[in-house]
Amino acid sequence: MANKIKYALALLLVAAGVAGFYLLSEQALVLRILAVLAGLVAGGVVFWKTESGQRFAELCREAVAETKKVVWPSKKETVQTTAMVFAFVVVMALFLFLTDKSLEWVMYDLVLGWKKS
Repeated sequence: MANKIKYALALLLVAAGVAGFYLLSEQALVLRILAVLAGLVAGGVVFWKTESGQRFAELCREAVAETKKVVWPSKKETVQTTAMVFAFVVVMALFLFLTDKSLEWVMYDLVLGWKKS
């Protein structure tokens, strides 16, 4: 029950920030944006104190730990892989072009007899 109250409070704080943006329509844009940001931060802080917020924080910590375990490719490996992909794309484009032109020649010139002039 306490978590539901915290969720509602967090939503109300965010809504208050958005409402402040419109209520301060006569003020400078910077002040209006600060009202929205204040509502978002306050709502985020309240959400952070809920059970879901704590689970989300733990998920973020685990994601950062897993990212640190990744072995990223070196610049040389990245350039080589990119070059291989580019070469494959060029070869595949040439293959598809030749296949298309061959089928066009077979269909229009040999089968249908519609010779192009």
